[in-house]
Amino acid sequence: MYAKFKPITNRKIKVGIVGCGRIFKKHLEAITNNFERIELVAICDENNDSLEKANEFIKDVCSKIKNFSNNPKRFFSYKILLDYCSQNPNFIDLIVLATPSGLHPSQVISAAKCGLNVMTEKPMATKWADGLSMVKACDDAGVRLYVIKQNRFNRTLQLLKKQIVNGRFGRIAMVTSNVFWQRPQSYYDQDSWRGTWEFDGGALMNQASHYVDLMEWLVGPIASVNASIATVGRNIEVEDTATLNLRWRNGALGSMSVTMLTYPKNLEGSIIVLGENGSVKVGGEAVNKIEFWEFKDNHPDDKNVEINNYEVKSVYGSGHSLFYSNILDHFQGKNVDVCDGREGLKSLELLIGAYRSARDGKNIYLPLDY
Repeated sequence: MYAKFKPITNRKIKVGIVGCGRIFKKHLEAITNNFERIELVAICDENNDSLEKANEFIKDVCSKIKNFSNNPKRFFSYKILLDYCSQNPNFIDLIVLATPSGLHPSQVISAAKCGLNVMTEKPMATKWADGLSMVKACDDAGVRLYVIKQNRFNRTLQLLKKQIVNGRFGRIAMVTSNVFWQRPQSYYDQDSWRGTWEFDGGALMNQASHYVDLMEWLVGPIASVNASIATVGRNIEVEDTATLNLRWRNGALGSMSVTMLTYPKNLEGSIIVLGENGSVKVGGEAVNKIEFWEFKDNHPDDKNVEINNYEVKSVYGSGHSLFYSNILDHFQGKNVDVCDGREGLKSLELLIGAYRSARDGKNIYLPLDY
């Protein structure tokens, strides 16, 4: 089921980025922050302007960093890139997909057939069957599939996760997450794929995807979901507002509230965990500030609350660089936990369960498949 790989320890890991749009700069930032272990050898986008802008941005970034140089090959077609990789087997170690979500399944499967490892942005897919097919294709080809969940690496959430694992909360009773952001109509109008069921998904699937992931990653397997979704103020196919009621297998109850209509700008991305022996709220714009921290017992970690808070320039946070570092550790043979395809399926399953619940007006019980 899981292929074993020979660690790469004698050279840099070679990556190619497919998709030079909104999130491209975060990937380049992650590469530059890990430049001693990674090399960008290719960029690909079918939009000429996006590709050229990305290339110029790379040159500008390289000029400002000592001992860092990158001159990636440019590809105007994903097929041409894969053909080149097939003809030059040692050209790329890892394909990074920063493309519309609905394209991820076919692109992952094509890369796997070429023997390429893949890292994909969230969500890994917009359909449950597609997510399963992606994992199977990579298993069959003996390649790795990683799904980017950078919020897991936020210092604030790492500290919270540690307390949960160490049992400081006792029995967890309730978990709540709020994602109150602003996405104007102009955001959706930038690209024809935005706000569509086929290629994007709505506020839950796209913008709040990382927060959906946190509900399972922090607290454990979810037993059931009951959801309501609505398109209140945007001219799009999908929802701009949603609520979830959740029940965990460990007995905890919880909820999520999500909207992209917050006026006038992003207000909050938060998670609250309430247990019999402790209560924590991690908030800020993007779970970057611990706003409440109280436990029955004392622990040295309590002194680290303030130093783990940080400022963010965007809701993406700073986790991409740490996510890349984690994947590079994995490539180099270190024994680390990674967010692989099966981890990605966990949040996709909850998302699909939520959409089915909203459509059918009933509880959906997980797992979807036995």
